[in-house]
Amino acid sequence: MNIFDKIRAFCRPFRIVIGLILIGIGFFTDNYWFYLGVIPLIVGIVDFCPVCIFSKKCTPKTK
Repeated sequence: MNIFDKIRAFCRPFRIVIGLILIGIGFFTDNYWFYLGVIPLIVGIVDFCPVCIFSKKCTPKTK
């Protein structure tokens, strides 16, 4: 497991939590800008990693 795989393993749950927090803030404050938390939530669920796209050094996912 290289450093990029460690970054990927950390970023996925972090994005999901940040997305849920931003959506929650948007719901309770009625501020629609916080609904942009849907973006990190979807990216975390889909497991899209920009670091892997640009560096091409991550281990490929096996499905």
